[in-house]
Amino acid sequence: MEIDVLYRQGRGIREIAREVGVARNTVRAALRGERNEEYGSRSPRPTKLEPYKDYLRDRLQRAGPVVLSATVLLREIRAHGYEGGITQLKEFLTSIRPRAPVEPAIRFETEPGKQLQIDFVDFRRGSSPLRAFTAELGYSRYAYVEFTDNERTETLVACLERALEFFNGVPLQILCDNPKTIVIERNAYAEGKHRYNRHLLELAKHYGLAIRLCAPYRAQTKGKVERFHRYLRESFFAPLQTAHSELVDVATANREVRIWLDETANCRVHATLKERPRDRFADEQKALRALPLPYAGRFATRGTAGIGVPLPVESLQHPLAMYEHFAQEIAL
Repeated sequence: MEIDVLYRQGRGIREIAREVGVARNTVRAALRGERNEEYGSRSPRPTKLEPYKDYLRDRLQRAGPVVLSATVLLREIRAHGYEGGITQLKEFLTSIRPRAPVEPAIRFETEPGKQLQIDFVDFRRGSSPLRAFTAELGYSRYAYVEFTDNERTETLVACLERALEFFNGVPLQILCDNPKTIVIERNAYAEGKHRYNRHLLELAKHYGLAIRLCAPYRAQTKGKVERFHRYLRESFFAPLQTAHSELVDVATANREVRIWLDETANCRVHATLKERPRDRFADEQKALRALPLPYAGRFATRGTAGIGVPLPVESLQHPLAMYEHFAQEIAL
């Protein structure tokens, strides 16, 4: 078109060729209406993913409404010999399973050893409930997961203590939601002065943990652990559940999640940090305070399948000072 316009303006063949940057014969051919051979769209070239597309379609169909992420499916087809990358896999998954954009969670960075975000996440309700206690260090994103069948106060206390033992250290604060297992009444004494559940408060005092609450109905404040919940569901639980014909129980989930934490979650390159949580944890652990003696407060632990269910023991023993007080009363 440019050649035709210049020619209509009275330009010569040589001048047009020099201005457009082509050979004079090309200009002459264009003016005669000739065109270079036009290539149609290429037929799709086979990719390394081609032999695995039927497997992927069948895998997604069997998973039903459960979302299997690209990283999970990449692990599976690589176990079957796939040698390609994740990009073509993502493109193929998008073509057969369009996904709506997800609203990003709010995240903020904290210095090493400052904050541990904790929460419970539901995986199954009903007669066979399955939940997971999650704890993630704010700086390194190093995570701990423990599956349970309830969210009672004693379970929360026991899970939090085992998380601190897993990290082998104590951060300055925990960030959490507002269930009754944590806070009985917000702003009970003054603005920001809350009435906490006494069992969690005793544990926090024992370990020297400050308790920080999210604003009500603003779970996004815990952006790091909220994002981790999605990753836990897609990378761990979805492939585990869809690979079993029966419901995954607490013991099985706890056995498998420790392997997943060691081999996948804590050693992956984190999407936000561009580093592995395990590597950053090596630095963060230096900032954690040393663990005190094991917490021997209001609960004794009774073992069950995969977890310990704490049992109240207030009626079984009393502080020695109480017996000394009784002895003084009798003497009088």
